[in-house]
Amino acid sequence: MYKFLFSVFTFVLCAMPFSVVHAQNTIETPAKQAIVVDYQTGAVLMAKNADDKMPTSSMSKVMTMYVVFDALEKGAFKLSDTFAVSEKAWRMGGSKMFVGLNDRISIEDLVRGVVVQSGNDATIVLAEGVSGSEGAFSDALNEKAKELGMKNSNFMNASGWPDDNHYSTARDLAILAAAQIKHFPEYYKYYAEKDFTYNSIKQGNRNPLLYKNIGADGIKTGHTEAGGYGLIGSGVQNGRRVIIVVNGLADQSERAEESAKLLEWGLTRFENKVLAKKGQVVEQANVAMGKAATVGMIAQKDALVTLPKMASKDVKIQVKYNGPLVAPIAQGDEIGVLEVSIPSAETISIPLYADQAVSELGLFAKTMRKAKNFVSRSNPLNET
Repeated sequence: MYKFLFSVFTFVLCAMPFSVVHAQNTIETPAKQAIVVDYQTGAVLMAKNADDKMPTSSMSKVMTMYVVFDALEKGAFKLSDTFAVSEKAWRMGGSKMFVGLNDRISIEDLVRGVVVQSGNDATIVLAEGVSGSEGAFSDALNEKAKELGMKNSNFMNASGWPDDNHYSTARDLAILAAAQIKHFPEYYKYYAEKDFTYNSIKQGNRNPLLYKNIGADGIKTGHTEAGGYGLIGSGVQNGRRVIIVVNGLADQSERAEESAKLLEWGLTRFENKVLAKKGQVVEQANVAMGKAATVGMIAQKDALVTLPKMASKDVKIQVKYNGPLVAPIAQGDEIGVLEVSIPSAETISIPLYADQAVSELGLFAKTMRKAKNFVSRSNPLNET
């Protein structure tokens, strides 16, 4: 019988730092909850109480817009369609678009009224227009949140109006932001608009990141007495996007300062590197009882990781597999991993697959191979 060994091929990259820092306090913030995520790789660069349930205030409106954009994308409505303003929407307090009772307003104007002006009134008009009532719309919000993998969120209304059963987490809101950017790029542009005028009332976007030259193009602020000041933000530098979520800050000034600090840190202190291109043979794995002695190990997509720009000699990239592998092996079988590790950081494992099929030897060839190996192991002259 063959003895199966755990084979490891190690490459020490002195200039290649780790790929993922998960929940590491690499930067401090007074925010009660915070997370910084690389959009392309999903790497968590910083997290603080990221899974704590928290009031989401007007940041909830990003979930509302996701459902609205989804309806537009599916052709249920057009941006030029109009919705009527109900008395409930007209009387809604808090931040307002200042819609008129019984007015009919285009969906596009309502979107700007929500995204730019954070209008609670506009939010309800959209909710009622899409689902018939805000209650039914809230059900749609929760259904969509589950689809997106937002495991710790619950929406009781469309605007984020305070409710003990209305909550989310920094991690869930980051998931939502990434989905919004990925699925609706044609509508995401509204988040970058700095002002919108309706009923001759011009209001500026409350997102302080848009007024700083750091590549920010969204997304949404929020505030309640219970939750403090919060922000979902995103920006791009040199083609690389980062998403941040902060909440529980003391005031608007602290929110502006902390959100800019975290976004700029995420954008400037890290970079994305391809460790192996799709289909590139990373290593040859040994094969037992096969018509070929080895099989190539490949990634099925580019092995992209997020790395700090500062180099570290302690970082290792390893190819691991249980070997020798035993034929038959089908092309595309998962046969190992490309592992990136550094002390005190989360290890990332990228699956590796067989680049081709390896059929097993016939019965006679197997017998001869086993006999040869037995003789080789038994002959003292072969010992070293």
